[in-house]
Order: sequence, then C-alpha cells, then structure tokens
Amino acid sequence: MTSFLITGAAGMLGTDLVAALDGRNVVALGRAELDVTDLDAVRAAVAGHSVVINTAAYTRVDDAESDEAAALAVNGTGAGNLAIATAEAGARLIQYSTDYVFDGSATTPYSEDTAIHPVTAYGRTKAAGERLALAANPAGTYILRTAWLYGRHGSNFASTMLRLAGEHSTVSVITDQVGQPTWTADLAAQTVALLDADAPVGIYHATNSGQASWFEFAKAIFETAGLDASRVLPTDSSVFVRPAPRPAYSVLGHDRWAAAGLRPMRPWQDALRAAFDSGAIGVG
Repeated sequence: MTSFLITGAAGMLGTDLVAALDGRNVVALGRAELDVTDLDAVRAAVAGHSVVINTAAYTRVDDAESDEAAALAVNGTGAGNLAIATAEAGARLIQYSTDYVFDGSATTPYSEDTAIHPVTAYGRTKAAGERLALAANPAGTYILRTAWLYGRHGSNFASTMLRLAGEHSTVSVITDQVGQPTWTADLAAQTVALLDADAPVGIYHATNSGQASWFEFAKAIFETAGLDASRVLPTDSSVFVRPAPRPAYSVLGHDRWAAAGLRPMRPWQDALRAAFDSGAIGVG
C-alpha cells in the first residue's frame, strides 16, 4: 500500500493535499513536527513512506531579499534533504517550485524546459531546491512549478480582495503583471492524479490554464462574489514598490502533461467559480 508523507501540512496547499488524499495512508507533518533543514529528522520521518509531498517552504518573497540564507535553508537545503532521504528509501518526491525561477521577461508561456533565470532571492532559493532535489533523487523526483495560489486555508490575493471590498469603496489593482491564478484544491488534485498515473518524473508546470493580470483576477473575484466589479480600478506596479521585483509575465506552458497522458489543470475562471461554490473563498 502506498504511504504518503506530507511536509508543511498545516499550510494552504498542505491542508488541501490532506483532503485530496482522504482515505489513504497519510502522515501529515507541519513545521512544528518536522524541520526539513534537519537531515537526520527528515530521514527518520521519511522512513517507511513511498511518496513524500513537500509543501514546506519559505514564501516571504520580500523578506528573502534581506535574509536569503533563511529562505535557502528551507527552500534549498530542505528540498535537498528530502531528496536524499527519499532516494535512500526508494520513495518518490513531489517538490513544489515557482514561476519566480524565471525572470518574467517572456511574452509567450514558459515551457518546462526553458532555462531558468531567477532575479530575486526567493527565486534563487527555489531554483536551488529544484537542482538539489533532481540531483539527489533523479529517478524519483517531480518538480511542480506553480504560481498565484489561493485557497481556503491561508492568506492570499482572493481573500485579501474580499476583505478590502468590505473596507473600501474602490480597490486599485495593477494591470502590468500577468500570470495564472491557481486554486490550491485543483493543484492538490492534480498532484494526486500525477502520482496515481505513475507519470514520468521530471518538471511539470502546475497552474490553472489561461492567463490574467492581477487587475483582471480582482475583477473576476468581485464579479463571482456578486460585487460591483467597477469598484476595481486599474493602476500599475510603479505605485507598489517592493524589495523583490515581481515578474511582469508569469504564464507557464503545460505541454508536459499531455506528454504524460494527463490533462492540464482547468481554466482559472472555472476554478475560481468552483472555489466560490465550494465555500473555499467567499464574503465573510
């Protein structure tokens, strides 16, 4: 019987993975139960499991600019430790990565084999995690790059927009960054489908299909919530200067899914409606 270990299981994606694997043999460990930077602890936790899904991550993109070592410890060393342990145990590893491994200068979707070029500390640490995981367990590692996550169990753009809608008459949102809003419940289901299909290991882009600017995503959130979308006003990123530059273009191509005999994830608009219908996001 397949035995699953989920690390970082108390987070937004980890919680949805636990739900997606309901009824199976699953051990879910949060940060308090497992420090992925401790190789001995990781080896002990991985022992006896045939699949490890790593959702433990340092995701504070701006803080990473001033404390890259802390981000690297989790995103790089932690991923490497899990790869070492899964290789020793003969287990498969799911390692999540990010659109930030690219520089955001493209104008067409990034393919899975596009050379990476991170320009932020966060992106560099996630790129290091990819390299270390693939090097330590090449026969058993899946890299799933994702982006623009939202869901029931964590702070995210969708919940922030709804909160701001209740506090302000209008909300200004940038138009000059384009990506793929991705529901964590869909990402969890796609992860399970990948494993169940025993698909070839390697790099997959795991985002909902299509593309949108943050402005377009915000308008869709308002509309789906039954709010007046004209309250969302366009602006550009020059008014929101942050320590870490955000990619202007974060659209990921999905060719690898078809090659593995699997469908890419559904359009982001359909996922957003499903998230509202399920109560994963909503007013109040």
